Amino acid sequence: MILDTCPELRTAAELVRSFAAMMTQRHGHRLSAWLTQAEQADLPGINRFVNGVTADLEAVTAGLSLPHSSGPVEGNVKRIKMLKRQMYGRADFDLLRKRVLLAH
Repeated sequence: MILDTCPELRTAAELVRSFAAMMTQRHGHRLSAWLTQAEQADLPGINRFVNGVTADLEAVTAGLSLPHSSGPVEGNVKRIKMLKRQMYGRADFDLLRKRVLLAH
């Protein structure tokens, strides 16, 4: 297996799996330990991710801990943006509003 021949890739895979477990099981309290482990691994892609998470640590911890989700809202935003792209240059806001209201 490729992970057996490349220790950096194995470390990256383990970090990704453990972060995914934190996300699915809502174990935000483990984030600081994970960040420390990820920083010690010193992998370029993981380091960029760690910097992004650290920049907004409080929000990420809450997102990994709380049962709330913005998924339904994001789905609606995506749908409205798709409708807007389909109408690009053809109509104004009134028609977009009608399409959004009628599409539901």
